[in-house]
Amino acid sequence: MKNEILRFDNVTLTYHTKRGETAATENLTFSLNEGEFVAVIGPSGCGKTTLLSLAAGLMKPSSGSVTRHGTCGYMLQKDELFPWRTIEKNIYLPLEIKRQNTPERRKSAVELAKKYGLSDFLQSYPPQLSGGMRQRAALIRTLAMEPDILLLDEPFSALDYQTRLNVCEDVSSIIRSEEKTALLITHDISEAISLADRVLVLTKRPARVAFEHTLDFGEETRPIKRREKPQFSAWFEILWKELNI
Repeated sequence: MKNEILRFDNVTLTYHTKRGETAATENLTFSLNEGEFVAVIGPSGCGKTTLLSLAAGLMKPSSGSVTRHGTCGYMLQKDELFPWRTIEKNIYLPLEIKRQNTPERRKSAVELAKKYGLSDFLQSYPPQLSGGMRQRAALIRTLAMEPDILLLDEPFSALDYQTRLNVCEDVSSIIRSEEKTALLITHDISEAISLADRVLVLTKRPARVAFEHTLDFGEETRPIKRREKPQFSAWFEILWKELNI
């Protein structure tokens, strides 16, 4: 049994504005274990991204608790690479910000980039790379800090469909190979099924976990292969119905 690395216990978050109070989450409860890949889906505007902010410690709950055992790395919807810095220097950026820009940490980051196909692009600038390659570089930049938990905020949504499938395959392979724990927010049901070990379905705002499923793909973790399995369409139908209750 793997150790629990992230836990939400009855988390309620209420926004206070001039117009009054708005509840973003209400008694939200779930957990992640080490090495697990969990996807979260829910109706538009239900507070999925708020959940990541709470997980990262960027926001504090109004009540309840969020418990983390380790550090978080955040991967955004867009790659957010600086166009005036080379890919190598973009990867070093979090090390510079955290004042951990040592020769050892830089070497480790570069080795990771080379391991996952960026050897020929380290001295290139982001505008010279495809969207898929930039997103791969963004993931390596996130991994350079050696986080224990990866928080993925719809990281493929800015890509066209064909590129999204390829990058989804790349990102899954890297996260699985590095044995990282991942929490993915997505509006794409197919993406959730193809990537995750478990899927959480949230209610409309204020968000709570309405349904939780452990996916039955056995040892198959490749997203493209999962899409070919007969149970893929069955899971899609289940999740689609649950989202529209």
